[in-house]
Amino acid sequence: MAQLSSPDQIAWVIAADMGLGHQRAAYPLKEIGGTRVLTAGDIEYSTKKENKLWKRMRKLYEGVSRINHIPIIGGFLFGLLDKLEEITPLYPFRDLSSPTLQVLYLNSLIKKGLGETMVNRIRRSKLPIVSTFFAIAIAADHLGYPKVYLMVTDTDINRIWVAKDAFKSKIIYLAPCGHIVKRLKEYGVPDERIYLTGFPLPKENIGGPDLEIMKLDLAQRLIYLDPTQRFWSLHRVEVEHYLGAENCINRSHRSLTLTFAVGGAGAQKEIGAAILKSLKSRIQNGEIRLNLVAGVRKEVRDYFKKCIIDDGLEEELGTKLYILYCETKEEYFRRFNNILRTTDILWTKPSELSFYCGLGIPIIIAPPLGSHEHYNKKWLISHRAGIAQEDPSLCCEWLFDLLNDGRLAQAAWDGFLNTRKCGTYKIEEIIRTGSMSRDLSPLKR
Repeated sequence: MAQLSSPDQIAWVIAADMGLGHQRAAYPLKEIGGTRVLTAGDIEYSTKKENKLWKRMRKLYEGVSRINHIPIIGGFLFGLLDKLEEITPLYPFRDLSSPTLQVLYLNSLIKKGLGETMVNRIRRSKLPIVSTFFAIAIAADHLGYPKVYLMVTDTDINRIWVAKDAFKSKIIYLAPCGHIVKRLKEYGVPDERIYLTGFPLPKENIGGPDLEIMKLDLAQRLIYLDPTQRFWSLHRVEVEHYLGAENCINRSHRSLTLTFAVGGAGAQKEIGAAILKSLKSRIQNGEIRLNLVAGVRKEVRDYFKKCIIDDGLEEELGTKLYILYCETKEEYFRRFNNILRTTDILWTKPSELSFYCGLGIPIIIAPPLGSHEHYNKKWLISHRAGIAQEDPSLCCEWLFDLLNDGRLAQAAWDGFLNTRKCGTYKIEEIIRTGSMSRDLSPLKR
C-alpha cells in the first residue's frame, strides 16, 4: 500500500508526464494530496511493462507537438496525427456516447493492465482519486475504485476522455468551463456526475477565497497596460469597486513585462526568437522587460541564450531579459507562478494556460497545435480575453498599438470578469464535503 504523505491528505492527486498541461492542472491541488502529486507511469507505481508504455505514449505526444515544424512533410504528418484526436463540432447537439476507435484502444490497454499497479497500491487507503489525465481515471473506474474525480484540462475534449460505457461509469467530472459540461453530456455523462468548478489556478496567484493577491496584481497590471488611460477613463468606477481603490495606486514602479512561454514539448521556440529580435531596441531603452520561458527544456534554454548573444543583448540578461529554465517541473511551476505576478502580457499557444486569463492576464495567442487548442483559442477570443498574434517579427509595432489603444487592458479585465477563478477552492470543497456551493458573483466563480 502507498503511504500517505501527511495526516492532512484527503485525496490522491494524479497527473501524467505528457507535456506540462496535466501536471500544471494538478500542481494547485497538491495540498489535498498531502503536498504530493503522483505521476502515472512512474516506476514506483507501475511495472516495467507499464512504465515502458507510458514512456512511449509521452514520446508520441511530444512528437505530435513538434512534428509540424519538420520541413516539407511536417504539416502533412501533423494533420494525420491530429485527425486521431479531432474533436467534432458541438452543434447540432446529438448523442455521441458510442465509443470511438480511440476509446476502444484505450479500453484494450486498460484490460491489459495499464494503470493497474498504481490503482492497487493506493486502493486500501480509501481516499478518492483526483486525476488530471483521463487514462488513469478510466483505469481506476474500470478496476472498481470507489471514488474517482477527473479534472478536464481544456475547453473541449475528444470522446476518449469518457469511459466506454459513459452511463455506467462512476467517474465524477470537474469541468473548467460551461462548454465542457455540454460536451460531457453529449458523450453520455449524466448531469449529476458533472461539477462546473473552473480550472485550478495556483493559490500563490489567487490568495485566499477573497482573491486578495489576484486583486492587487491585476490592479497593478492595469496601470502598465493602460498608458494612454483609454481603459481607465471608461472603467475606473468598476475597477475600484471590484479590486479596491487602495490597490490601484502604483506600488511596483517597474517596466511593462511580457512573458513568452513555449509549450511543454518545447514547440514554437522560434516565435520567442522573433519577439526578442523585434523588441531589441525597446528592451534596451527600458520600455519593456521580456521573460523567455523554456520550462524544463535545456535545449530551449540554450537556444534562447544563443539568440540573446546573437542579437547583442547579453548585457540585458538578468535585468531587462530573463530566461526561466528549471530542472524539475515542481520548481518550474513555482517560479513560473511567481513570474506571472509581475507579468502584464502572456504570449503562448492556447494550451491549458488559456485558463490563466482568469488571473487578469491578457493572452497573445500563438498558433494552436492540435484540435483541442483550436477550441481553446476560440474560447479565449469569445471571452475577449485573448488576441491572436500578428507577425512576431513586427511585434515592436502591433503590440504597442494594442497597448496604446487600451485593448490589452480590456482583455485583462474581460478575462478576469468573464472566466472562472476559484476552481482550486471549488475542487477542494467537493473533495471535503461531497458538494459545491454556487455564487453568481464574478469574484466567487
